[in-house]
Amino acid sequence: MSSSSIINTIGYSFTELDEIDSTNNYAFDRLLANLAAHGSAFFAHAQTAGKGQRGKVWETQPGSNIVLSVTLDMSFLSISKQFLLSVAVALAVHDFYSKYAGDETKIKWPNDIYWRDRKAGGILIESSVMSGKPIIGSWKWAVVGIGININQTKFSKHLVNPVSLKQITGKSFDAVALAKELCVCLEQRYQQLKQGELKKIIAEYNLQLYKLHQQVRLKKENAAFVCKVEGVNKNGQLLVSGAAKENFSFGEVEWVLQ
Repeated sequence: MSSSSIINTIGYSFTELDEIDSTNNYAFDRLLANLAAHGSAFFAHAQTAGKGQRGKVWETQPGSNIVLSVTLDMSFLSISKQFLLSVAVALAVHDFYSKYAGDETKIKWPNDIYWRDRKAGGILIESSVMSGKPIIGSWKWAVVGIGININQTKFSKHLVNPVSLKQITGKSFDAVALAKELCVCLEQRYQQLKQGELKKIIAEYNLQLYKLHQQVRLKKENAAFVCKVEGVNKNGQLLVSGAAKENFSFGEVEWVLQ
C-alpha cells in the first residue's frame, strides 16, 4: 500500500477527546475549520449531548464504550443513493461486533446493531452542519457517528433493551483499541461501496437483517399491526408482507418491541 493511500485510510488520523458534547458536532466543526479530512476519526471518552436517530439522545457511561465519529468523502455517490452509505456502515459495525458477540448479532432496520432482541449500538449519519449552518458541499461530506456499548453494565431505566459486549461475553475490553479496529472494518466496507459493489452490499445487509422472514409488530401513527419482514430495498424501504402496504420508508413506522 502506498503512503498516500495509507493517509486516506479511515482512522489514520485518530483523535481522542476526554469529553465533548457530541463527536458528530465536533467533526463538523473540524471540517469547517479545514482541520479534518476524509477518514479523520474522533473518539470521545465522555459525551454529554450525544445524538441518536430522529432527535433522540444517545446515552453512554463515561469511559466505558465506543463513541466515535468519522468524516467521509462521499463525492463519488449520488445523494439519491445515500442509504447505501448507511448499509455499508451498518455492515462494518456488524462485521466488527459479530467477531466478539457471535452470529446472533443482527442489523435492525435501518441501522441499529442488535444482539438477540437487545440493542448493542446505533449509527447516525449526517451530511449537513447543525445549528443552521450551511450544508458542506452538498453531498461532498458525511459524518458518521457510531455508539456501541462495550463495558457498560448499568443503563438508565427508560432504555428498554440495551446490552453491552461485557454483558454478552463476561469480559472487559479496551474501547479505544476496539474503536481503531472498527475503523478498519469501516475502511473495508467504504471501499466496497466506492468500487460500486452495490448489489452485493444490499444482499449482505439483508442476510444480516434483524427478524428477517419473521413476524414483527410495527406501529404507524397510533395504529399497531403485525407483518412479516421480507427485506430492505436499495432505497432503504422496509419490505413486508401481511400488512396494508408492502413497503415503508424510514420514519413512517416504528418497531413495537417488548
